[in-house]
Amino acid sequence: MKLKKQVTVCGAAIFCVAVFSLYLMLDRVQHDPTRHQSGGNFPRSQISVLQNRIEQLEQLLEENHEIISHIKDSVLELTAHAEGQPALPYHTPNGSWVLPPESRPSFLSVSPQDCQFALGGKGQSPDLQMLAVYSLLPFDNQDGGVWKQGFDITYEPTEWDSEPLQVFVVPHSHNDPGWIKTFDKYYYDQTQHILNSMVLKMQEDPRRRFIWSEISFFSKWWDNISAQKRAAVRRLVGNGQLEMVTGGWVMPDEANSHYFAMIDQLIEGHQWLEKNIGVTPRSGWAVDPFGHSSTMPYLLKRSNLTGMLIQRVHYAIKKHFAATQNLEFMWRQTWDPDSSTDIFCHMMPFYSYDVPHTCGPDPKICCQFDFKRLPGGRINCPWKVPPRAITDANVAERAQLLLDQYRKKSKLYRSRVLLVPLGDDFRYDKPQEWDAQFLNYQRIFDFLNSRPNLHVQAQFGTLSDYFDALYKKAGIVPGMKPPGFPVLSGDFFSYADREDHYWTGYYTSRPFYKSLDRVLEAHLRGAEILYSLALAHARRAGTDSRYPLSDYALLSNARRNLGLFQHHDAITGTAKEAVVVDYGVRLLHSLMNLKRVIINAAHYLVLGDNDAYHYDPAAPFLSTDDTRLNQDSLPERTVIKLDTSRRFVVVFNPLEQERLSVVPILVNSPHVRVLSEEGQPLPAQLSAYWGSATDLVPDVYQVSVLARLPALGLRVLQLHKTFDSHATLKSSVRLYLHGRDLPVRKHEAFPVHVFPATTDDFCLENQHLQACFSGLSGLLQSIRRAGEEREQRVSSEFLIYGTRASKDKSGAYLFLPDGEAKPYAPKDAPVVRVTEGPFFSEVASYYQHVQTVVRLYNVAAPRCLPAGVEGLSLDVSCLVDIRDHVNKELALRFSTDIESEDIFFTDLNGFQIQPRRYLRKLPLQANFYPMPAMAYIQDTQSRLTLHTAQALGVSSLGSAQGLRESLSAGQLEVILDRRLMQDDNRGLGQGLKDNKRTCNRFRLLLERRSTANKSSSFFSKLASAFKALGFPGFRTGSPEVQDSRPISFPSLLSHITSMHLNAEVLVMPVAQEKLAPPALRSFLPLSTTLPCEFHILNLRTLQAEQDDSLPSVEAALILHRKGFDCSLEAKNLGFNCTTSQGKLALGSLFQGLELSSLQPTSLTLMYPLGTAPNSTTVRLDPMEIATFRIRLG
Repeated sequence: MKLKKQVTVCGAAIFCVAVFSLYLMLDRVQHDPTRHQSGGNFPRSQISVLQNRIEQLEQLLEENHEIISHIKDSVLELTAHAEGQPALPYHTPNGSWVLPPESRPSFLSVSPQDCQFALGGKGQSPDLQMLAVYSLLPFDNQDGGVWKQGFDITYEPTEWDSEPLQVFVVPHSHNDPGWIKTFDKYYYDQTQHILNSMVLKMQEDPRRRFIWSEISFFSKWWDNISAQKRAAVRRLVGNGQLEMVTGGWVMPDEANSHYFAMIDQLIEGHQWLEKNIGVTPRSGWAVDPFGHSSTMPYLLKRSNLTGMLIQRVHYAIKKHFAATQNLEFMWRQTWDPDSSTDIFCHMMPFYSYDVPHTCGPDPKICCQFDFKRLPGGRINCPWKVPPRAITDANVAERAQLLLDQYRKKSKLYRSRVLLVPLGDDFRYDKPQEWDAQFLNYQRIFDFLNSRPNLHVQAQFGTLSDYFDALYKKAGIVPGMKPPGFPVLSGDFFSYADREDHYWTGYYTSRPFYKSLDRVLEAHLRGAEILYSLALAHARRAGTDSRYPLSDYALLSNARRNLGLFQHHDAITGTAKEAVVVDYGVRLLHSLMNLKRVIINAAHYLVLGDNDAYHYDPAAPFLSTDDTRLNQDSLPERTVIKLDTSRRFVVVFNPLEQERLSVVPILVNSPHVRVLSEEGQPLPAQLSAYWGSATDLVPDVYQVSVLARLPALGLRVLQLHKTFDSHATLKSSVRLYLHGRDLPVRKHEAFPVHVFPATTDDFCLENQHLQACFSGLSGLLQSIRRAGEEREQRVSSEFLIYGTRASKDKSGAYLFLPDGEAKPYAPKDAPVVRVTEGPFFSEVASYYQHVQTVVRLYNVAAPRCLPAGVEGLSLDVSCLVDIRDHVNKELALRFSTDIESEDIFFTDLNGFQIQPRRYLRKLPLQANFYPMPAMAYIQDTQSRLTLHTAQALGVSSLGSAQGLRESLSAGQLEVILDRRLMQDDNRGLGQGLKDNKRTCNRFRLLLERRSTANKSSSFFSKLASAFKALGFPGFRTGSPEVQDSRPISFPSLLSHITSMHLNAEVLVMPVAQEKLAPPALRSFLPLSTTLPCEFHILNLRTLQAEQDDSLPSVEAALILHRKGFDCSLEAKNLGFNCTTSQGKLALGSLFQGLELSSLQPTSLTLMYPLGTAPNSTTVRLDPMEIATFRIRLG
């Protein structure tokens, strides 16, 4: 203990000296009188002095950063060896619980260079910034004539005399992997026939072309065809007749999908293509997602694609870009300091991707060239003029009519190369259609190409044929910026296809499955990492012959089921009810399988003696943490039965950071004691387990243990049934019935105080936060941070949106509300239950349609000592059941006094943040955006972030609510569920009537800006020193400056809070109740702490060459270096945190495993990037995702 004190004091002293010397140096720099030259125009003689000073400053900062890191490591090492028995929490006279400070200090050591990125200021600004475009446009929806949403297009016939028009007609068939029919039904009814005909019909004429995108369908077909047919497909791909575009497992939704799953389905498709056909996709094709995210171009670019196409963009944007010839552009990430993320993008100009809307501006004419609609067929042209078969007699007139459309369409683009898609949903499923389209078009092409006076060259082409021709005309290599084309940054949400029909409903539709998607995703990532580690350790120990390698097939199947659900009619909630059930069954099946993979890996890794390992599929060593009865059931947690013998529990932390967490365990007795694996008693909180507002579940108790869990590791705990459980502290309960006559079931183990009525507000607090609640509603009213006078108003309320009375009503896709939301008014007052205990306290409010629980964790500790991240935010959950509603949507709104004006921020795919502006010129529904992971509002003082564990629709309507709110007060509003009785005329043919009981989970994080602190702190001195030294691009991060630029980042605390919410710990009891299991020990896979801005996105074992159901010796390690904002105070970060300017030593990362090979590759492993480096230290720029092919052994 003495040694420990000395180390801590000594460490603190060195730290103070380092900081103080740097402070004095900055002071000198700041008060150097020679610095104050007018306007900063210095004589040349002083520039070199300046240069030296800057270099010295940088060097000192670096040395200071390194010193702190070394002190941190030494102190952690020493304290780790000196940890004794943990002290117990105690009750203070005022009734609150206090946790004794933990013996381990926590560190925040962020290199100043790592703070530079979020300040931006580098690089050129793009020609087109989507936020600015939105502010500029009138959105007046004027009638444009034959092109309803556009304008009349005119041209001079001589325009192509010097440079002929080159036309590429691209035949395609859009195959939804589930929508009106299930995936399998579509395959058997249509897709297999399309692909079978494709092989035959393409071989009839080498001039024919076809593109395909959905590998989920293609792989199923491939498994069912002969070797001869496979060889024919490879030939067609090889000679350029058939192109695989994008090459993902599906064409994913871009609003609700998380970047882990987007990348995973892309890898799954690309790996399949490489292994089976030996092809690497070059161009992206996304004709049907309902709005487009800027995450997609980044992922495609990093996968080495050079061009991409998008279609569903707001009609007013299409018209504006068409009028200014900006439909083709280089799409750049908002945070990109140079042009390394640029990818060439083609936006289709018209209403749809079907044939009437792709040949040119007049659908009445284009429809006459969809030869599937020839008279006598099953479909016809709504414009009442049918197509005519092309003959020698009519070819001249028909070709001229079509050429006129081609020429008009080409006037909207900058190049003399034209793209004309030819297809629709599930097209080309009969040989007759192949003949009708290909033969008639070839007659037209032959006629056009034989008339030099027409100055046109027309042919069938693939998407890459089009891009290649465009690059060739521009004289550049694929992937470069064609001269004169604009650079664009931003995204294309929210989408409207006509009038005020905004597709913002699907951001929330069927939230039960949006939540299940994320649960499966978290399990898949955890299973991938644990399986890869267990396999590597088993191979190293020579016991891999006894390890269940067959688990690899379960992993592979789960990747494909998660991938399938990213489809733009699956995670969106826009498929028929029977199809939704099919998806649900697949998700649940994979979830159960992944729990098995995790259990088998954990079993191997926690055994003290690997030779004792024996895999028995009939009797798993560990039980699952929970079970689900059906695909639409909420999970039921496993209850551990205690008797006289010890029970063991293995706890898995899927995060790459160590975490201090409250681990909840259900047991069947209140007489319980929790011990560490060494047998030390651990403090725990015992709580009742409630089945309803007033009913305790008999013989089920929750014991909540405060445990420090190793990064990506497994911790072993012991449970004893004992009557001497002084370390297990009971929580107390207050029940407010608000005049309702309800029977209350009590238990002698817990004090439950019943209050028939109360109106007094009350508060819960821990060392960091005080949260106050309305006594009447039980809902949150305000948050106050420790050490602050001012309370922040953060009041929550539930609201109801109706739908319009007119013919157009809300449905699965569209949100068409009947005006502003009305307050939710249940028929009974809520029952409010307040639980208080040493490790968490919570307020549960039971309403008729929603039960909400706000929980405050008490895992924090005094300043300069470590805390748990959980104690720095509020845990919020809403159990929603609106099955008796008719045409209603339930929303949760947080109202604050944050002066956010019209600005709010939402994430894109959990990958990046996009600033939004509430536009009053647009209808209410247009101002909703997807929120897969978080949304926040901020002003110069504070930022309030709502983190979410499932994708939902969000807005900030505060300033739009007229007189009820002060005009600048900020709100965040999220739609929790929607029940709609009718179809919204977008092809689904059903409403949303299959609602489930759904649990939505959130975290509410209030942060203060350090710039709000007016005292001249170290960092503000640093900032002003940089400024004084004449750094033009350096800004002190004042929010006024920040908000004017379309770039924003979460703080490090916000990032880690999101990870905690989305990667919950898994509690797995050892299955044997009687047997004393072989010696178990905790598993710590990492030998060093990862820099805290790094995220291990995946460690994915690759498939064996010969048998794709078995693992190879290689794995894909996918890393993401997050961008973060340093201007939010981080004095209590809650976890040990060091940043490293993007450097990471992989060679020594995994304890007990050697990194025998390391090859950087493109994102989906298709291309090696350079030769394998000699060093095993890698470096990533902020925001970048990098993939490495590695071998552990």
